[in-house]
Amino acid sequence: MRRTILITVMVTLALGLAACGGSAEPTGSANQASECNTDPRPLANVEATQRNEYYSSLPEMVIDPAKTYRATIQTSRGDIELVLDAVDAPQTVNNFVFLSCQGFYDGLTFHRYEPGFVIQGGDPLGLGNGGPGYVVPAEISLPHIEGALAMARLPDQVNPQRDSSGSQFYITLTATPFLDGAYTVFGQVTGGMDVVQAIRGSDTINRVVITEE
Repeated sequence: MRRTILITVMVTLALGLAACGGSAEPTGSANQASECNTDPRPLANVEATQRNEYYSSLPEMVIDPAKTYRATIQTSRGDIELVLDAVDAPQTVNNFVFLSCQGFYDGLTFHRYEPGFVIQGGDPLGLGNGGPGYVVPAEISLPHIEGALAMARLPDQVNPQRDSSGSQFYITLTATPFLDGAYTVFGQVTGGMDVVQAIRGSDTINRVVITEE
């Protein structure tokens, strides 16, 4: 299987595969935050590995870029609070909201921890080579400051458009400006950076809660 490779000046690290294909149509849409955090969440009780390539296409655009979207990633180590940038990365935020509301991330792990660099999660296979069944168009503009929330992707050799993985995301443990201009950053940690720093490989994403303002 191909793996997404993050190439830096000094080190090469796998950051997950943006899986393509799949036969199932999306089973829902990214509703208003007040509606999407209710139970049951469509995928919450679906075996994690069965979520791989579950969808056949990118979800329709339903968020309002004029509103503020926040995410709380509830983990086995504690909560991580983030603000999502729907202005600079609307399609990426829309997709993250959709998957969160569907329960796609519930029970998945942080499959990668690179000290002083990033933590990465969102792979239904837990190995760095899974995804929902589609990619997300690149929206590359925001910097990789400490606590930046960004999407993994396949390398330029097989992905010249720099499309993002459908579900695999990473959070920077420190500023990583050498990644600027290469990956889609779509949010920022606003609380729980101590939790981000404490995450290790195999720690669990219990749930992602979305709020809208």
